[in-house]
Amino acid sequence: LSSVVVDVAIQDYVADVASELIYKNTSQISAEILFVFPLGPHMDIYSFQACSEDAKVQAMLRDEVQQLHDATGGCEDLEYLLEPSQCPGEVFVCFLGTLSPGKEMVVTLRYVQELSREPDGAARFVLPATLHPHTKHYGRAFALPRATFLFAVWDCLTSKLVYSLLLTASLQSPRGVANVQANFSLTPLIYTAQDRSTARVSLAGSPPSHEDLELLVYFGEPTALSAVVEKGDPGAPPGSLLGDPMVLLTLAPSIPEAVPGQRQSGEFIFLLDTTFLEHAQSLPRPACYVFPQDSLLFLLKSLPLGCYFNIYCYGETSVGIYPQSVEYTQDNLTEALQRIPSSSSSLGETNLLGTLRSIYSIPRRCGHTRQLFIFMTGLPPDKEAIAAEVCHHRNSHRCFSFCFSKDSAALATALASETGGEATYVSSDNNMTVVVLQCLKRALKPAAEGVSLSWTLPHGLEVEVLGGTPQSIFQGQHSLLYAQIHGQAQDTTVAKGVVTLQYSLDGQDITHTVDFPLCPQGDGRLAGHRRAARCLLKRLLPEAASGSGDEPRHRTVEISLTSGIISPFTSYVGVCTSQRGTWYRGPLALLPPRQSLTPCQIVTLRASFRGSSCYPKTIWVPPGWLTAVCQSWLALRRLAQGIAALPQQGACSKGIINTHFDKMCWGDIKRGLGTWLSRNARRRECQELVALQNVDGSWALSSRLASVLKVDEAEIKGKMPGEVMDPSIWATVLAVTWLHRHDKNYQDFCELLEAKAVTWLCSQAVSQLDKCLQAANTLLGSSVKPSVFRL
Repeated sequence: LSSVVVDVAIQDYVADVASELIYKNTSQISAEILFVFPLGPHMDIYSFQACSEDAKVQAMLRDEVQQLHDATGGCEDLEYLLEPSQCPGEVFVCFLGTLSPGKEMVVTLRYVQELSREPDGAARFVLPATLHPHTKHYGRAFALPRATFLFAVWDCLTSKLVYSLLLTASLQSPRGVANVQANFSLTPLIYTAQDRSTARVSLAGSPPSHEDLELLVYFGEPTALSAVVEKGDPGAPPGSLLGDPMVLLTLAPSIPEAVPGQRQSGEFIFLLDTTFLEHAQSLPRPACYVFPQDSLLFLLKSLPLGCYFNIYCYGETSVGIYPQSVEYTQDNLTEALQRIPSSSSSLGETNLLGTLRSIYSIPRRCGHTRQLFIFMTGLPPDKEAIAAEVCHHRNSHRCFSFCFSKDSAALATALASETGGEATYVSSDNNMTVVVLQCLKRALKPAAEGVSLSWTLPHGLEVEVLGGTPQSIFQGQHSLLYAQIHGQAQDTTVAKGVVTLQYSLDGQDITHTVDFPLCPQGDGRLAGHRRAARCLLKRLLPEAASGSGDEPRHRTVEISLTSGIISPFTSYVGVCTSQRGTWYRGPLALLPPRQSLTPCQIVTLRASFRGSSCYPKTIWVPPGWLTAVCQSWLALRRLAQGIAALPQQGACSKGIINTHFDKMCWGDIKRGLGTWLSRNARRRECQELVALQNVDGSWALSSRLASVLKVDEAEIKGKMPGEVMDPSIWATVLAVTWLHRHDKNYQDFCELLEAKAVTWLCSQAVSQLDKCLQAANTLLGSSVKPSVFRL
């Protein structure tokens, strides 16, 4: 790599990146060149070409995917890329042919990307490592199996980059560009409009040689609603996707944090693969301790009062505990826990698709955001239909997906990303409960409900929101929408339109209004139009994939070809043309001799899972493990360090490394084993205590509670302060004190349960809590501070 030129255009939270890279073959022999470009989140390539003295390779989108597959040999030339890699995800790859010694190749790449929004409202842009390769990048991002495509980009003696980088950024926002921050030197911000709505900034000096380039763009005062208008392509016909103006809307309501433990709305639906239940029955007790029953217990007990819930166990058929979600009450929760099957009598291919369709057919409760917690042991056979179904309902709910096998990780990630949720690969059932509860904490963040948009435009104009409007926006999140203006205004004197955002927050209706120009200016790069095309393609995909007719598929292909954004019905093909030849647009079967097709595709890399920091390791420990580990000090030492995972279907390595037993490690083994057994014993006690907690957060004074606390029931009753009239208050103070005595061990497990209990106590008997806490500390031999009870 000898030089890179990057020109970035940022409109609020959408970026268009045009880059040119010049590579030179400095070796004494010819080299075959493969260009690899990992695609980040919400990123789409719309133009690529590479030129040398002899030929030009241009990436083109074409219909008839199967014909292109046959013409280019499919993935056969790129199969090694599909082997496990440390950089999983989609990548754009194109074979560029052979480059002679001393010759140069110029690569031109253009893409669009939605930018993340920082908590303070800044738009965050990161230059991909392909456009700025550096010392930290090498050895991880492009570590591909069987072959390594690396260029000498820095001097090993000075650690300085040996290529030049020119980076310029043009910035636009109707709120005004307030400031720019970066982890590299910048030129002064130059405003190109009097109202400071547009500005330019560039890289000053040499870029850092050890980290990615990151740019934070701060606009004017953060608002709940902002609108950027992008003019259409003058060469495109009016009424088409690229021909009409596009409004880029950013919805970012200001939502305060919720107080933990208080009543809260929401609908929480849990989907359990029945293979979990069957698998758990065949495992030793330590393994089935965490999932499914115990993790589900902690999860259900941590839900807030005021919400609704339901549980589906899906296998060959889908079984809902209730026909539809029910209110979170003590009776409903007790009944649900009793009705969860301990095993499945009809195991087979999982019917997740049918379960989802059953849930989506039930109307969402007004004022209650719907969130799904999906647990998958393996990859369902109809994964494309599942992803399409979730995408179709993406605006009505969020998905938190948990996968327990490598092959289902991609589907879990897709479901979560489509709906604004999160995906987790769980490789150790020791941390299953913690992982689920951490996701529940994020799911409990308050949300703006009943989100809607209304428009005021001159007669003759109408607006189409591509991809639809989300029904809810959660605290800390934002939504980027694309709305296209169609038609011809009859009153040309009206220069602006108005859009109004309405939503409900804690039962209060809130309205925000902003205006936007009807005759926009712009640079013609159409970044918003291309991202809008992606949203429209997602909306059309379920219908096009169903095969119900040719029209949805035809519309999908048309949008893909005109916008340059790939779809499932189009494919990239590298068209190689001699520089001395003439471009020819004939059918594939009639390509002239000087034009040929080369492999050029977007492929998905799988994670290697070996030594990857993205996914924890899993070690399988069989029944009778105590005898086995004595034959392997390494395996037992891993157990003692707390990283040993227990049996896990679809995600276990059924082997134990056989090494000579090291007598010097015997002391460490005994101490580690003792710690492990003690910790699990305390967790079982914690589980038993949680099982006794009521949904309102309280505990009843009972012999079972005394047994868990290891205190005689008569002594508990005798130590109860005389001022306490309700024994449940005393019992709840004891339970919270016991939990907090082991704060380090149980903080991740019981934080939500404790908050709910303290909220209940504060609503019942604030004046009695001081004396109750003193008595509880004396009885249990603890020193829990009053601040735990908000005193």
